[in-house]
Amino acid sequence: MTGITLSPDAWKDIDPATEALLDKWLVAEGDTVRAGQTLANVVLVKANQDIVAPDDGRVEKILVPAGETFARGKPIAVLKELP
Repeated sequence: MTGITLSPDAWKDIDPATEALLDKWLVAEGDTVRAGQTLANVVLVKANQDIVAPDDGRVEKILVPAGETFARGKPIAVLKELP
C-alpha cells in the first residue's frame, strides 16, 4: 500500500505551516487507476496542482475529503498496487 501525497517539489519555497486545499477528487474509493492518472486537484498558495497516481492500483481509502486542507507530507489517500 502506498500513501498518496502532493509532490515534495510542489512545496518548495512554501512556508512549512501552510496547508493545501483539496479542491476536487476525480476518482472514488475502489476505483482502479493507472500510473500518471490524475486523482485529485489541489490548491496550494493560489496555484492549482494535480495529484497523480504513482503506480497502477486501486484507491483503497480517501483520507482527505474535498474541501478539506492537508499539511506537507500528509497522505490524502491510500493506493493498493495491482499485482
